[in-house]
Amino acid sequence: MNFNAFFLSSFRVLLLPFALLYGLIIIIRNWLYNRGYLKAANFNYPIICIGNLAVGGTGKSPMTEYLIRLLQKDYTIGTLSRGYKRKTKGYALAGETTTALEIGDEPMQFHSKFPNVAVAVAEERIDGIPQLLHDRPDLDCIILDDAFQHREVAAGFNILLTQYGDLYVHDFFLPTGDLRDQWSSADRAQVIVVTKCPADLTIKQKEKIIRQLRPEPGQRVFFTTIDYGTPYHIIKRTDEWVITPRDEVLLVCGIANPKPLKDYLLERAHTYYQKDYSDHHIFSIDDLNEIKTQFDKIQAKDKLILTTEKDAMRLVKFTEELHELPMYVVPIRHRFLFDEGEQFDQQVIQYLHQFKQQHGQETKEQTA
Repeated sequence: MNFNAFFLSSFRVLLLPFALLYGLIIIIRNWLYNRGYLKAANFNYPIICIGNLAVGGTGKSPMTEYLIRLLQKDYTIGTLSRGYKRKTKGYALAGETTTALEIGDEPMQFHSKFPNVAVAVAEERIDGIPQLLHDRPDLDCIILDDAFQHREVAAGFNILLTQYGDLYVHDFFLPTGDLRDQWSSADRAQVIVVTKCPADLTIKQKEKIIRQLRPEPGQRVFFTTIDYGTPYHIIKRTDEWVITPRDEVLLVCGIANPKPLKDYLLERAHTYYQKDYSDHHIFSIDDLNEIKTQFDKIQAKDKLILTTEKDAMRLVKFTEELHELPMYVVPIRHRFLFDEGEQFDQQVIQYLHQFKQQHGQETKEQTA
């Protein structure tokens, strides 16, 4: 028995009165929005929102990257995030000298991988959207990262993520559970994506999950699994490492749900050791020294340090120290199961195409 998990679970049950109060507040808030007593801002502009109903990692950042890759050829894209755990306040637009401390690790990841995309942060999306449009009037679309539960803005297309094995319909309100919104809020989404599924998910399992989610008429449910790319050196990005069964790995990560990555290493590496940090942990030089000390204790000849792209954004500030250290970053992507990726893509593109038509605007594709 995992006594730590048992104690935590028992403790959270004791917090049920607080969960009921929190849930009541959320239900009243949603009722006020649904009845029109509270108004959501409509910017008359194509906005795609990505989010979930629970706290924790469901793959929102990889989904944002998926959309950027899908759309950036024909559309000028901007992203707007909260910028969690950054050291600044208010609105900020990423530039050439921007760091993760200024905008947060996930927005910095977008900015680093997609330099042509306008990456902005703001605690309040309702304030950040007009400022981003002022700074970048050429944008064709804004992607809101982790904003589904924030109803101050009415997005035109909502993508709701829920994790396989931890569906929102089996969860409860914080702090007893992990829900930050009620189940029925899922009705506002045009698309529900069940993420981090086993690659061999069966049709029978798929249909069972769809029955549990009870989608609205016309609401599509898609399923994705994680695809891990070839790890690249955190500083010398062209230097890659293909993990083999003889490798021993020190896994350094500060993310909400590292279990899929650990499962990935169990399948590929000889063994791995863990150096876990809290989600969005800001690394210090002392942390780096501890990592190096633990790595030096590994006696294997074939060994490396592996971290996530999100963690890498908070580590690259130690450029000199990391240059010769074998620390590699493993990229991840969503891969749609059951050959339904094209259907998902078309649904997103159709939304943008119809919006442009309805508002008399032409896409780059139409004017080319």
